[in-house]
Amino acid sequence: MIQFLVHEKADNVGVATVDIKAGETASGLYMDTQKAVSMKAVDDIPLGHKIALAALRPDGTVIKYGHDIGRVVADIVPGAHVHVHNLKTKRW
Repeated sequence: MIQFLVHEKADNVGVATVDIKAGETASGLYMDTQKAVSMKAVDDIPLGHKIALAALRPDGTVIKYGHDIGRVVADIVPGAHVHVHNLKTKRW
């Protein structure tokens, strides 16, 4: 069962298609290549939220659907929940 989707290879986050529990190895799919990917979740990832595919450092950029969606404001490890606690808009 696919638990998260990644739009394209350049993305550094995937989007949960179901609730993912911390400690679970989640199955994902790159939509552009149909390549399978798996990631061990270190946090609970709610449906529709982002899971980090790589380590992200403060002032780095989160790429989702091939677009810059914001600035990293706290260290993010692979498999972590990416949301408002560690990602902010670059507008402000």
